[in-house]
Amino acid sequence: MPRFQPFDLEHYQSRFEHTVEANLADSSVKCLDVGSWLEPEEKEALLASGLFYPQVNGLQRLRERIAALYPDTSSEEVLVTVGTAQANLLVVSTLLEPGDEIVAFTPGYRQVPGLAANLGCRVREVAMDPDRDWMPDWEAFEAQVTEGVRLVAVVNPNNPTGRIFRPDEMERIVAACRRVGAWLHADEVYQGTELDGSESTSFRGMYDRVVVTNSLSKAYGLAGLRIGWVVASPEMTQELWRRHEFQVIAAAGPSMVMADLALAPEKRAMLLERQRRLSREGHALLTHWLEEHPELFSVARREATAIAFVRYHLDAPSLEVAERIRTEANLLVAPGAFLGAEGHLRLTVGYEEARIRPALQRIASVVQGMA
Repeated sequence: MPRFQPFDLEHYQSRFEHTVEANLADSSVKCLDVGSWLEPEEKEALLASGLFYPQVNGLQRLRERIAALYPDTSSEEVLVTVGTAQANLLVVSTLLEPGDEIVAFTPGYRQVPGLAANLGCRVREVAMDPDRDWMPDWEAFEAQVTEGVRLVAVVNPNNPTGRIFRPDEMERIVAACRRVGAWLHADEVYQGTELDGSESTSFRGMYDRVVVTNSLSKAYGLAGLRIGWVVASPEMTQELWRRHEFQVIAAAGPSMVMADLALAPEKRAMLLERQRRLSREGHALLTHWLEEHPELFSVARREATAIAFVRYHLDAPSLEVAERIRTEANLLVAPGAFLGAEGHLRLTVGYEEARIRPALQRIASVVQGMA
């Protein structure tokens, strides 16, 4: 049995995110409160919802709304989960066994590689290059996807870099999986955060061994609902559902009611536009800040998300830099080491200017003092 490896990023955030003046370590825009986005009749529907055990695989209309987001998908191919976190756990616990091998890109959100390692799997990592706008080493990727690899895991758009796979790159990933019969797990929780207003293509439908996960946390600003989903073949959805019954039985009923309201077409469009507006405004502030401090910071081109993976020009471990920022500026940022890339800090810019501008100034002051 492998020695348990903690989830360093989430442990760091859970220790300090409610004790600092401002938390910039998060990875979504400012989340909404319940009353601000529901119409009076929607609030009534929420208050009228029952508190008995809800439909275990997810409310029927909610699953229909999720299915409508994907090509040629039925509600029977959707399982509603407790956030993407549980969705990803289901995928790992269903598809992997001790001794299996997986391939993942780095830097990245390290939940799936961590779950696999804790299960006793071998994790092969493929580096993305910050000097090429985080382009992966595709020859290295294809060399890693060999016979015996059970799963290839991607996060698209990427956390923390904001990079989006091009169509030809997606085809390359699928071709590598198909060549060895590996499953492809696509965490698409940042779909809908594209800064240009487009919506990135899902891996769904590109291959018969694709499992897609997503949630309402990032693109919709509704992280507290803890509603996510898995989309897979009917047979795989049944396998995931059996394990879902062991893990949580069902997602919370009131949360699923609000999720159903959020994914109504007009409401969904409103939530996505709000998130993109906050992200664009925040990235504009970040760009101005970078121009003011070129000797301290730089960042590669980002295409999506409300987060920036900022490189600091300082010879110090990222945890040390983050701790200095936390203790001296009363701000929380995420150390790049916890995402697989030293020399970087992940921070969110998806808040109002009154929060972001002074926070960035305080970060610069701390780093300047360390230079």
